[in-house]
This record gives sequence, structure tokens and C-alpha cells, in this order.
Amino acid sequence: MIAARYFCCAAASTWYAAKRESRNMSDINGSKPTNFPLDESKLGFKIPRTDAPRENVLKLGSMITNRIGLKATADDPEYWGLAGVMTDEMVDVALKMGVRKPKTTEQLMKLTKMEREPLEKLLTEMAWTGIIEYNWENLDGKNPKHEKRWVLPLFVPGSAEFLNMRKSQIDEHPEVAAFFERMTMLPLEKITPMVPPGGAGIGMHVIPVEKAIETENESVDLEHISYWLSKYEGKYAKSMCSCRASRAKLGEGCGDDAESWCIGVGDMADYIVETQRGEYITKDEALEIFKKAEDNGFVHQITNIDGEQKIFGICNCNVNVCNALRTSQLFNTPNLSRSAYVASVESEKCVACGRCVENCPAGAVKLGQKLCTKDGYIEYPRQELPDEIKWGPEKWSVDYRDKNRINCYDTGTSPCKTACPAHIAVQGYLKLAAQGKYREALQLIKRENPFPAVCGRICNRRCEDACTRGTVDQAVAIDEVKRFIAQQDLNAETRFVPEKVIPKVDGEFSEKIAVIGGGPAGLSCAYYLAEKGYRPTVFEREARPGGMLMNGIPSFRLEKDVVEAEIDILRELGVEFRCGVEVGKDVTIAQLREQGYQGFYVAVGLQSGGKLNIPGGDADGVMAGIDFMRQVNLHEKKTLSGKVVVIGGGRRDVSAIYNRQE
Repeated sequence: MIAARYFCCAAASTWYAAKRESRNMSDINGSKPTNFPLDESKLGFKIPRTDAPRENVLKLGSMITNRIGLKATADDPEYWGLAGVMTDEMVDVALKMGVRKPKTTEQLMKLTKMEREPLEKLLTEMAWTGIIEYNWENLDGKNPKHEKRWVLPLFVPGSAEFLNMRKSQIDEHPEVAAFFERMTMLPLEKITPMVPPGGAGIGMHVIPVEKAIETENESVDLEHISYWLSKYEGKYAKSMCSCRASRAKLGEGCGDDAESWCIGVGDMADYIVETQRGEYITKDEALEIFKKAEDNGFVHQITNIDGEQKIFGICNCNVNVCNALRTSQLFNTPNLSRSAYVASVESEKCVACGRCVENCPAGAVKLGQKLCTKDGYIEYPRQELPDEIKWGPEKWSVDYRDKNRINCYDTGTSPCKTACPAHIAVQGYLKLAAQGKYREALQLIKRENPFPAVCGRICNRRCEDACTRGTVDQAVAIDEVKRFIAQQDLNAETRFVPEKVIPKVDGEFSEKIAVIGGGPAGLSCAYYLAEKGYRPTVFEREARPGGMLMNGIPSFRLEKDVVEAEIDILRELGVEFRCGVEVGKDVTIAQLREQGYQGFYVAVGLQSGGKLNIPGGDADGVMAGIDFMRQVNLHEKKTLSGKVVVIGGGRRDVSAIYNRQE
């Protein structure tokens, strides 16, 4: 456990995992190919291009772009991101507005020579689309009467987000999703090497989890969500997250419900509601959203482009899709959006579970820099930082989605956890057990393994094989401790049923998901889906769920009531079981789709035994051990007479002999 003295997130996020083939696209100055081209082959739609581009749209794209000095072409997102959603009349008005220069309707009437009514109608339509925004503020001292002023923002932050804050618009013009992603990528290729520590007002700014800031520490008001909520008292609106929605359209979604995670404040709240991008909420409702975000591990961010005394929104960002947070991992710019706080660990409270290392979105936390192995200590180099070393494209991480939360098992945790196929935090639950915190230990185990009681009985104990204590006398009895801890699950009064942490603001997910196969894989899938707020249905062809746990392992090795007890936990989580149903025979995938199922997880297993590659291997009377055990466990009548030969001396073969002798 990290003692939350300070909170830090020099945040990061994701992009396409696969390496890209180079494509001739303009960089900032239009002369070199981008280091991160858009892989259009992975898109579920076509980028609209034309041989005869509209000149005014090209001018507008070049004017609003975050790419310094770019003269847009028809191949650039600055063009095709606007061309489909803007009429020529809209473009002409936008060209006269200037970038981020608020203007009243009267001022725009003079510039455009248009009458008030048609002009306001056009401006309203542009605001509805997301090209422009509006406010009534007087922070610049030029609007003492607080008149409504129209603003043409940059693409990012600004138009690109607003274009992606309404699902119907993304569906009609899917290119705006790619446009948003490009405009959060291309400008930074040139800018990030020059960004000083602190970010210099570029992009977003991470806000710490307020409860993590200890009261005795001096803290800045600007670093508190409560400060911003009080500053904009009574003016809050929840809206769709443009990153979640657009990245889902690109086929790079994170599984969250995109609705309601972003909170607009002040005049932006009015803009969100009036353009039907969201709805007003109370302060208590906003605080509840922030609480759910923290439960999910999301990162709070505010805009910082207008100075330290003004924001227009507070985002609750998932590092897996957030276009603002990804810069830290993609370009290694940890100071671009970080909070003013840094992390601190109180070693006496830390159980060394390693989850902070594995889950930190920026890769900022390290564990086991001197990892002890049977061969001695392993030394690991410190992370290179751009403020210490000249940084260029050759050091940018194009595969940062894969590397974002690199498994630290081999390079930063204990040998026992490294050896565990499920990578359970062995040293973590051992320490909790030593402290008598058995329920907390069980909770920690279940983060990676939903069936610890089963595993405690049949595990082959690779963790103990790797235990360095064995070099002194003998390995720690890890599996026995796990089995002891997991006994709680066998009693309905003490079993641990995880609290659902749902990446959705309003209730659980309604989408129906079919899990085909009720063995360990299917049950694990159902467990973690239920934990995220789904109610999956498990289809199992046998009369009971459990798969090989029930039908392939004899009771003297794995008691069936143990399996049933852990399956009961899934039922408590809302998982539905349909046994005696073979998908493909009793019901088809197409029929399940007609019943409303939208997702399918196929976990049918490998339940056929091996065959002898010798003459007579398929003769009458020859039976695979796994088939014999299934018949025994399903109480199917099978008479064996005469002499019986068991070929093999493994666990399954010994089990067959045991059952034959019975």
C-alpha cells in the first residue's frame, strides 16, 4: 500500500499498439513525414478525401491548427476533419472570427456584413456542430456587460473535442474521431522536445486525489477539485468524454461507458447543455462522479491554457484512451501535465504487492530495483528523462500502449510473483496474512485469481520452486497459506464477494454478453465482467458449471463443494448460468444475437484426450484418461472388466487407477 502523503501522476496513455509503416504525410513544416502516421487500414471507415479541395476550408484548417506554420492540404486532417461538417457559409464566418478572440454578435455583424437573425442562426448551428463555443465572461476586461461572445478555438483544446462529444455526430461523420486523434498527435511531434518542465501551459493539468493530500502538508488551492467547484458554484454539467467516444470509434476503446465522465464548469456548463452535449448536475452529483472516477483509477485533469485562474472543465481520464495523458509515455514528457505533488511510500505500511508499479499510468513507480534472485541481485538502470538527455523521435515510444504498464514481474517484483502464472501478489498476501488481515489477503489474491480455494488445492507451486528462502533451508509454504486464506470462501458468512467498480456513471451495463463454456476460463471471464458491472450469461453443455474442475479432476484431489462454493460467488455477483445447453447445437450464435447478446467469449477448452501414435491406438477398449475421468465425475455408467492397462504415470493416470480400484 502506498501511504498517500502526496499524489502524482506524470500521466500517460495509449495509441495503436502495432508498429506503423511510414506514410508520406506532412509534419509541422510540411516537409517531412510524420513519425506516427495514421494507419488507415485499421479503421472501420474511410477517410474522406477529394481531388478538388475547397480553398476556404484549407485556409481555415491552416489558421486553426496547432501545427505551427502548416499550409494544409487535402490529405491533412486539418482539411478532411472540417470539410464534411462545415458549409461554405460557416467557413467564411469562421475565417473572420480569428482564433480564440471572443466577439459579440454585433462585432461579427460588422465583420461579416450579415443581418443579426441569419448570423445568430448560423453561429448557433456552428456551436451545435462544435466548431465554435461561446461564453459571457469578462476575464479580459473587454466584456463589462457580460454579453454573449462567440469564440473560435484551436482544434485542441477546442473544436476537435466538441466535434466528438455527440455520438450521433461521430456516427454520421466518423472521420472526426480520427481528426481528433491526429490533432492531439501531430503538433506534439515538434513541440514536445521543446517543452520545459511544468508543461508551460500546454494541454491539461493533473489534479491530485484530494483525500490523498495530508492535512499537515501545505497545498495550493489550484490543486484541489473542491476549489474549482466552489469557484464555479452552481454551474456544473456532465457530458460525454470525447476521448472515450472517439477512440471507441477508431476501434481503440477502453470498455468504459463514454457518457457523463467530463464535467463542464461555469459558462462551459451552459454551452454543454444548450448544445445538447450534456445536462446540468448539482455539486453533490459532481462529487459522486469524481468518487466513481477515483474508484476506477481514473485521473482528474483540468485545462490550463487560459492561465491558473480559469478552467472550463474537469475531466476524469482513463489513461488507456486519453489523448492528453498519452504524451508522457509516447514522447516521454512526464512534466507536461503532472500535478505539483510527488508520490511517497511509507515502507512500514507497504506489503510489496507491486500493484502500484503495474498500474501507474506513467510508469513513474519502481519496485525491486535490486531484485533478489537465486543468482544474486539484479541492477536496473534509471529511467532516462528528456530534461537530462537530448530527446528526439528515435527515443519516442511508438509501442507505448504495450509498454504503458509493462509487466514488472521479471524486472521489479519478487521471484515468487514472477514465477506465478497468474502473477498473484504473493509477498503481499503473505504479509497481510502474517498481520492477521485474512480478508484483505483474500481480496488481494482475488484481484488476479477468482478461484483461490481451487488453486490452493491443485496448484503446482511454481512460486515455491522460485522462493529464494529455499536457498537457505526450505521454501515458504506459499500454497498452504493461500489455501488457508481461501477457506473463507467456503463459508457463506465469511466469503469475499468483490465490490463492483463500474466504469459507468449511471448504474450497470445493460449489454448482454454470452460466455460459451463454464470451465475455468469462462468462469474467470464472467467473474471479471460482473466485477465491471455486466451480468453475463454462461452457457455450459454439461449439467453443472465448472468444466474440468468438476469433470476432469477426482474428488480426492479437488472437493466438488469447493468448486461450487466459489461458483456461488459468481451467482452473487449476478452471473446467470444456463447448463445443459450446447452452443452450436441447441442454440446458435445467430440465435443468441437475435436474443440481444452483443458480446461473445468462447471458452470451450481442450477436453479431448491424447491418442497413442501406435497401431491399435484407436481400437475398441482404448480410452483416453480424460474421457474416463469425465465419465466417473458425471456418474456415467462405465463397466470395465478383465485386465486394465494404464499407459502413463502422471496425476491423471494415477487418478484413473484410484477410481478403477474403487
